[in-house]
Amino acid sequence: MPPDALDVPACLERVRRQDGEAARALVEHLYPLVIKIVRAHRPRRMAEEDLAQEVFLKMFTRLEQYQGREGVPFEHWLSRLAVTTCLDALRAEKRRPEWRYADLADPEREWLEFFTGEAPAAAPTDAMGAREMVEKLISLLPPDDRLVITLLDLQERSIADISALTGWSVSLVKVRAFRARRKMRDHALKLQKEFKL
Repeated sequence: MPPDALDVPACLERVRRQDGEAARALVEHLYPLVIKIVRAHRPRRMAEEDLAQEVFLKMFTRLEQYQGREGVPFEHWLSRLAVTTCLDALRAEKRRPEWRYADLADPEREWLEFFTGEAPAAAPTDAMGAREMVEKLISLLPPDDRLVITLLDLQERSIADISALTGWSVSLVKVRAFRARRKMRDHALKLQKEFKL
């Protein structure tokens, strides 16, 4: 059965009646959604498959908490559960990696200089270097800041979507995004300053 053809509400009823085949079909149908969320939000030290399994375990153990409302698909409830699980894993990760200027590759250094205003006006052309530099700066952020920047700037989600996924108010999402961007710039400046010493 193609993934789009699954009748999720009917499948959920079968799962509630302990139907193992329905549970497998539900996991297969929802796996692409869960793994996409996990890949975007997982802590660096946690394998994405382990975190995806934790999301599905929580889904099955909390299935009775889901109350289907008209116009609100099950996937929305699961998305929020997945984001919350990833955020919990990020919070559990005590130590943040520290990056030094010497650890950066040349393309990352060029982007760092561009981000801090130390480079000429034209942006470097190495997209991979930009991505790696941004990922390193994001990894230095606390979990809530990391989450809001990933959702807003990397996944290009709307503020309303982020508010719905996280349970934060719209104004809190805006404030966290502003502060997270400022922290990223501060980290970039700190790295740049280290280079000049």
